[in-house]
Formats: sequence, structure tokens, C-alpha cells
Amino acid sequence: MEELTLYIGNKNYSSWSFRPWIALTAAGVPFREHLIPFDFPAGNPLFRDISPTGRVPVLHHGSLRIWESLAIIEYAAELFPDVALWPARREDRAVARSISAEMLSGFRALRGACPMNIRREKRRIPLPDGVMEDVERISAIWKECCENSGGPYLFGSFSAADAMFAPVVNRFDVYDLTQDAKVLAYMEAVKSHPAWIRWCEGALEETWIVPEDEA
Repeated sequence: MEELTLYIGNKNYSSWSFRPWIALTAAGVPFREHLIPFDFPAGNPLFRDISPTGRVPVLHHGSLRIWESLAIIEYAAELFPDVALWPARREDRAVARSISAEMLSGFRALRGACPMNIRREKRRIPLPDGVMEDVERISAIWKECCENSGGPYLFGSFSAADAMFAPVVNRFDVYDLTQDAKVLAYMEAVKSHPAWIRWCEGALEETWIVPEDEA
């Protein structure tokens, strides 16, 4: 099989890069990482050479290009059916895909007000309308899934659904968005995963700063 190459942006900031990276890494899918830093808001002109959207992440497999985080995860799941990127039970896979798609298309208030920032010192900020509604919905998803599965992750073992919410764990943490014990327990499980730790170590080594760094 030809090598997979995952092109990503800055580990400190690139939430959409984080999602497929942690999914593939946690599952043990072999791939080569290629990081191209961006300079907000201009991005990086090199993205146009590797991605039809001019954005990252994008996965190269031979001449094939797959863009968008969830599509990359789905492609890897088809290539490596034995690594269990999605839950084993059909019913669980359906729910996992539903909440992953909800993450893909929703929670714009939270994403806009609280960008992912691994290096950010934990502190609260004034929150615009809609953010706490997003927090409440996400918290309900996490608690319901963990209660149904027994935890520590959404469907027992770490899966693509956890990967899709991984940047939100950072947002909840560094912007101090919750005091719910069950939500905090799930967040701690994600932050303790070896793949999360590897990504954060890389983010902490970066020196690039974009304007949102002081948000």
C-alpha cells in the first residue's frame, strides 16, 4: 500500500488538523505527518499546492487527495477496518457518526469565541450569546454517551467521535467553560490519552503566534 501523508497546520491552533491526526494516531494507522505553518488570517499559499480548498488538513494517498477532517477519518476507516476507528456496535456507530457530523456543522458560537489554543493560560473571557448554549449541548452529548458506554471515552474505547471533539476539550479547559464533574472526568480521560499528549508536546514546541493567541 502506498504511504499516507497527512498535511496539517500549526498544532497549537489548527483544530481541524488535530481531529484526523489524533484519530489516526490513537488507532495506530501508519501515516507520514507534514506540517505547513499558517499565518492568520492569510493562511499559507503553499496550501494551494496540496489541497483543492487551499486549507488543511488534507490526506494524500498516491495521487488521491482527501480533504475535510471527517472524510479523512472515514477514508482511513475503510483502508484499515481492523483498527476500530468507529465503535464496534452498529447502533453506536450510528450515534458516533451523528454527533461527529453535529460537531462538523455546528457549535459556531463556541468555535468563534474560543479558538483552540494549546499554549493558552487557563482563564475565562466574556462570552457572547450562544456560547453557553453550545457548551450545554456538548456537555449533554458527552455525559449521555459516557453514561451509556461506561466510559472513559464516549463509546468506551477512544474512537473517531472522541477525535472530532478533541479540540473542544481544549476549549472547555483553557477557557474554563465547565465545572460539571462528569464533563471534567471525560476531559481528563481525553487529555491523558497518549495521542493527545504527543500532539500537545508538539504544540508547546512551536514558536509561531497568530493574533488569536492573546484571545
